[in-house]
Amino acid sequence: MTNPQIPKTAPAVFFEKANGPITFVVDHPVTQPEDLKPGEVLVRIEATGVCHTDLHSWKGDWPLESKKPLVGGHEGAGRIVAIADGTMTQFKIGDAVGIKWLADSCLNCENCRIGAEATCALAKLHGYTVDGSFQRYAVSFAKHCTPIPDGLPLEVAAPILCAGVTVWKAIKEANCMPGAWCVVSGAGGGLGHLAVQYAAAIGLRVVGIDTGADKKKLLDQYGAEGFIDYMQFESDAMINEIKRVCSGEGPHAAIITSASGSAYNQALDYLRPHGALVAVGLPPDTYIKANVFSTVVKNLRIVGSYVGNRQDAIEALDFAARGKVKPQMVCEPLKNLESVYKRMEEGAIPGRIVLRC
Repeated sequence: MTNPQIPKTAPAVFFEKANGPITFVVDHPVTQPEDLKPGEVLVRIEATGVCHTDLHSWKGDWPLESKKPLVGGHEGAGRIVAIADGTMTQFKIGDAVGIKWLADSCLNCENCRIGAEATCALAKLHGYTVDGSFQRYAVSFAKHCTPIPDGLPLEVAAPILCAGVTVWKAIKEANCMPGAWCVVSGAGGGLGHLAVQYAAAIGLRVVGIDTGADKKKLLDQYGAEGFIDYMQFESDAMINEIKRVCSGEGPHAAIITSASGSAYNQALDYLRPHGALVAVGLPPDTYIKANVFSTVVKNLRIVGSYVGNRQDAIEALDFAARGKVKPQMVCEPLKNLESVYKRMEEGAIPGRIVLRC
């Protein structure tokens, strides 16, 4: 099944070596319908978010090496324009879909069967092990495409497909009841500002940790009940302040989206008994140092949360479609990607950048 208007070439951004030149071209080859393999679809990308993972992919500073040359990107929202012959799928030409970090998995192994597809040994990753969404036409895998709800603008859906899914999964991993206190570290960032909204939407009492009056104002609008500026406190005083704000006992959960290593070890000191530290952010060369005695006596949980599964993605988009969650974002053209990376490294991007393809 195909759309006859598919061109032979289209704009894309790619790199050929880690930390090497980032190249924008208008004539990148487009995979043609007859070249799709069973199970694959061709998506005309209209909007794609830019994630710190994309920056890591380009810089090559993760243990897993990415493919080269590589078209990055994994927050792509667009419409299906071709479906490979022999593909069994609920999708049809013209359907709005999202392509995410997890491009494909076997769906047969134990990890896949329990809904942990991201840890499948055969997982493929958009913008890392296979080409991603920094191009106008991207090949994806039908069984892992996410349907985008009718009426949800694609530029809004794009950042939900990674940042939104990731923090929604993390909040589910915290396993908190409505009314529980939840601290979000790095609350004003691309992940954190969405975590605040998801947590508030399910009835958690949210305290944001970040710095600056602008971020406090933003998080107040998103439902944060408290805000703590980490620049105003030394470490011990910070821990005491968090406990004080969270009814004197500390929070039930800490969602760490920050790129600061200190945020992890502080959390173990301010969590109340039975509290959960949910690790999301990936600061380099960081180790969580947990005192065994206090961890056992307080019944603390330390949980790593990677990315959400197919159902988590559908749920995350549903919040956005119902107006409960809205990413703070600025839209720019695809050719600006190199500039976006530079601003990311400088910490100069509030919320999320979405590129129009």
